Amino acid sequence: MSPFRSFFYITSGGFFLFAGTNLITLNEKFYNKYVIPAFFMCDPEKAHNLLLLAGKYGFIPKSMYNDPPLLKTKLWNLNFNNPIGLAAGLDKQGEIIKALHNVGFGFVEVGSITPLPQPGNEKPRVFRLLNNQAIINRYGFNSDGHNVVFERLVQLKHNQNFNGIIGVNLGKNKESEDADADYVKGIEKFASTADYFVINISSPNTPGLRNLQKKKDLMKLLSNVIEARNKYCKDNKIPLLLKISPDLTEQDKKDIADVVNDKKYRVDGLIISNTTVTRVGVYDNPNSLEPGGLSGKPLQEMSTKLISEFYRMTKGEIPIIGVGGVFNGQDAYAKIKAGASLVQIYTSFIYNGPPVVTNIKKELECLLRKDKYNSIADAIGADCKVK
Repeated sequence: MSPFRSFFYITSGGFFLFAGTNLITLNEKFYNKYVIPAFFMCDPEKAHNLLLLAGKYGFIPKSMYNDPPLLKTKLWNLNFNNPIGLAAGLDKQGEIIKALHNVGFGFVEVGSITPLPQPGNEKPRVFRLLNNQAIINRYGFNSDGHNVVFERLVQLKHNQNFNGIIGVNLGKNKESEDADADYVKGIEKFASTADYFVINISSPNTPGLRNLQKKKDLMKLLSNVIEARNKYCKDNKIPLLLKISPDLTEQDKKDIADVVNDKKYRVDGLIISNTTVTRVGVYDNPNSLEPGGLSGKPLQEMSTKLISEFYRMTKGEIPIIGVGGVFNGQDAYAKIKAGASLVQIYTSFIYNGPPVVTNIKKELECLLRKDKYNSIADAIGADCKVK
């Protein structure tokens, strides 16, 4: 063998060993320097699809971090190993749920799922705002449909090696004339597989969807979906959550609070919040002109403020999942102290990869210990209780 060939094999082997070790150990610097930039060389939606392929074929490494007892929490009779979940929108079709749980998420939400398959909006429909650590998307509920996603969840639930919590986020078909019926169909279909349901009426990318947040429409919708939940989930009343917009008027907020505080329409939880159509803080970015919902850092303060408002308006009686601009433990902690029982991430996972999950959990644990809290529950709404 020639010296050149020997050198090539040695250096190649060394590189792959180095890369493999850093991938498996979820080395943050390695991901930030090599992995994320490699993904960002692709169009955003292609990068998204590459992530899904990586999850399907086992290239997303399992976290070696063990969640400490301080981060364990119980809600809706579900035991969460930690309060950090993945928001809907990344694994829309329920394809890599197990891989995402292995990364260290306490729960994973799939969808939004529509009754019938639909392609969503035309491409391009996803845009990065790198300097703002933000994303604009207008996917428009691209979905494989109830039947396909249901079969994936059934198969996963039958896997004895899987014990994760799955949220099923439901949407309506774009051309559907009966939105209520679409959500009822989703509850009927996934009653045997969902650990909790989300009624998503706050995406800005389906025409007319946000109108369902108006008081009369919301009362009618919740009456129908609660009746369906009670009918199809007789032995196990699966929690029913409502996902709301950050772009609500003051009257909208009051109306939604009035509805969900009424026992007749009371949901088991709120998810605050969806993406925003505002562009505060990103006007200098050319992609800010793209229509769609903005997520990431610019949404951080807006969503945290909305969490606090609804925590007060519901007197802390309706659990909240806080989402929007969570990039570190302090961001998650702020949402918990504002009133969130659980926290979800999405954009920070895209920008930082799997290491961000462990980093958030480690920082959150330190902050809880520093303030001498014995559990997540003790910190919920702490900032709202200060006189």
